[in-house]
Amino acid sequence: MNKILILLVITIVFSCNSSAQKKQEKSNENFKITKTEAEWKAQLTDKEYYVLRKSGTEAAFSSPFNKNYQAGVYVCKGCDTPLFKSEHKYDSGSGWPSFDREIEGNVAFSTDYDLGYARTEEHCATCGGHLGHVFNDGPRETTGKRHCINGVALKFIPNY
Repeated sequence: MNKILILLVITIVFSCNSSAQKKQEKSNENFKITKTEAEWKAQLTDKEYYVLRKSGTEAAFSSPFNKNYQAGVYVCKGCDTPLFKSEHKYDSGSGWPSFDREIEGNVAFSTDYDLGYARTEEHCATCGGHLGHVFNDGPRETTGKRHCINGVALKFIPNY
């Protein structure tokens, strides 16, 4: 009985330190725009830095872009790369700006395990800034994708 108890304790200790719990670092991709942490901190607000450079998440329903219905394009707050078109934006009810597709080639994807399971992370293909995640629960009549994006990672440029 003692051997079983010891084995159970060891299993629990090691399972609490599994790779799913560890923060996965982005690969050392070479982005067109690279800056030092000090340069990013000087350019971005604290919240923008937290989301774009530290893969943070803004509070749900906090972004004015969640209910923005103007025509235009959403660009990366870090480098102005066009990421999403307003015509592909929809109200997902999630509390974050959502799009059914990205501007192809301008958004890159990786896998993160921050919550203990695999999610597809989206980041700017030009500067590597964290944008959000993409899920397969979007509008079935279009792409079926929901690009759930932190509004603080975006800048909106209206069509004139």
